[in-house]
Amino acid sequence: MPFPLIRPLRLATSSILLLLLCALAHAQNAPPPTSAASTPAVRPAGGEPVDGTAQPPASAAAVATPATSADPALLSRDARRIYELSRDKLVQIRTLLRNANTQASIGSGFFVSADGLIVTNFHVASQLALEPERYRGVYVTMEGQEGEVELLAFDVQRDLAVLRAKGRTAAAPVLGFRPADEALAQGERIYSLGNPLDIGFAVTEGTYNGLVKRSFYPRIFFGGTLNPGMSGGPAVDDAGRVLGVNVAKRLDGEQVSFLIPAEFALALVQRAANAQPITQAAHGEMTRQLVEHQQVLTDRFLKAPFREQRHGNYRVPVPDDALARCWGSGRDPAFPGLNLERTQCRADSDVVAGEFNTGAVRLSYEAYNAPTLGAARFARMFSQSFANEQLQRRGNRHQTAAECSERFVDPGSLPLRVVVCMSAYRKLPGLYNMTVLAASINQPTQGMLGRLDVQGIAFDNGMKLASHYLNAFRWEAAP
Repeated sequence: MPFPLIRPLRLATSSILLLLLCALAHAQNAPPPTSAASTPAVRPAGGEPVDGTAQPPASAAAVATPATSADPALLSRDARRIYELSRDKLVQIRTLLRNANTQASIGSGFFVSADGLIVTNFHVASQLALEPERYRGVYVTMEGQEGEVELLAFDVQRDLAVLRAKGRTAAAPVLGFRPADEALAQGERIYSLGNPLDIGFAVTEGTYNGLVKRSFYPRIFFGGTLNPGMSGGPAVDDAGRVLGVNVAKRLDGEQVSFLIPAEFALALVQRAANAQPITQAAHGEMTRQLVEHQQVLTDRFLKAPFREQRHGNYRVPVPDDALARCWGSGRDPAFPGLNLERTQCRADSDVVAGEFNTGAVRLSYEAYNAPTLGAARFARMFSQSFANEQLQRRGNRHQTAAECSERFVDPGSLPLRVVVCMSAYRKLPGLYNMTVLAASINQPTQGMLGRLDVQGIAFDNGMKLASHYLNAFRWEAAP
């Protein structure tokens, strides 16, 4: 079963149907996400149209209501009330090319202070952070008033940013935050606001379903619909208080969306209150935050012992259930005479780094058993499978080509042929993508191929994870 991907809600002017991330950020320049072919994406919401959403006049709300047994009229009145409470606090965030003054991407945001501080997603504002010489940002209110924004602070790990509206003479209307000590109840009705697909501001009703299991950073499971362009918009409770920030949706499901808990937005707002505007490319600050992320990632994986998964006599390491989801498949009918089993595991640890994602951890295995092939034929097939593994063979503007080292190791009961490859980030010094390939060499007609991929890892931590991984392989002979 393939991995479902979550995409951030993002709307790009160049293509509405092939969206990667929730808000409309990083439109034309964003490449497709790097993930295994069998892995669906988790990113800001995809490009499906919003049910029941229309371009609203200034006095009306576009309301998307999920199926429910409650009185639809009551739900509609609640949503309209929330919309009227919030409408003057909502803004659309647009990124424009400085030279051409054309729109590059869009998302949503909301005022959180009278002096014009605005909360949105980092992936909405990342071009302002990383290429300020090429892009500028503006905010647009529901009434069509437009003004310049400046970036004050961002949180890469949580996908948050704080902007300031420049040149405002009047106090901005403010959305308040729900107090942290007022815990949300499972099934509590909440409302997400934003500008989906650039067709008008809308409110979507849904439910609070707790925190997402296995999410590396806390995320709220929102049982409602988010769409590109809503990234960075607020999710509020029945009293109109912010409890989360729109960030992503699952592309393989319905009404499975995600919010960043408000506590992280509030912390960033407090940090940004006295910050100076970011006017130069902020790769250094992004690198610092990504270094923190990879350290937390490394510590969690080293502290949590691998679980053993059995494939015949082979024992391979898979992450603890709290760290990653794993999927498996049995015998593949496309390979007669060969018993081939596959396993794939992925940690929900990706973070947005501008035009690409990093921070992911993936493990995969292929277990071979072909007693009827003979040793020579099996060796050719097994070697070809090892050689077919895809690596970063060429550099690009983000990364160098992979440099690889190969050796034979024997961590215990199972001798292995191992290849370790590292590809450096050009603008994120000290961070690498690492791939570890391991192939067993102990049986004439049986074999195990293992692969570990870690993105955005420091070299020393990469070596620690590689050693932790390889030392967990075992061969258990039949009694």
